[in-house]
Amino acid sequence: METAAVTAGFNPKAPMSAAEKLANDRFVDGFNKGLNQGKGLKNELEMNDFLKILTTQLSHQDPASPMEDKEFVAQMAQISSLKQISGMAQDIARLTAIFGGNEAVNSLGKQVEILEGDHVVQGAVKAVTRGGEPTVLVEGEYYPWKQVVKVLE
Repeated sequence: METAAVTAGFNPKAPMSAAEKLANDRFVDGFNKGLNQGKGLKNELEMNDFLKILTTQLSHQDPASPMEDKEFVAQMAQISSLKQISGMAQDIARLTAIFGGNEAVNSLGKQVEILEGDHVVQGAVKAVTRGGEPTVLVEGEYYPWKQVVKVLE
């Protein structure tokens, strides 16, 4: 009954009550804790999600008691950190792909062992494809580089 009354009288421009602010803070804290434990709603919090939360907080704040500047600065610093971490994650993914591609290229002409399901495929690397996931041509078939378990002279 209380939910229906709150929903029926919802005004997005009205300041948040103490109970609404507490509920919102608990939701955000729970969401963040879930992310830290790998149990979030998504695999990662995106910049747009963070901005939506901040915008919601700002639009529902009490004009008589606005968000303190320290809180606002802290949240802006979190946005900046999130953006930098996202950029670093993308850079690391690119570096990993480059290193994998270089390892695959260096295996050209060498004997390798590839784990394919329950059996091991052995043979010389005849060709390499580069890209997001490099592959090697062994015994007439391409295999993802990550399946190579051993490289021999």
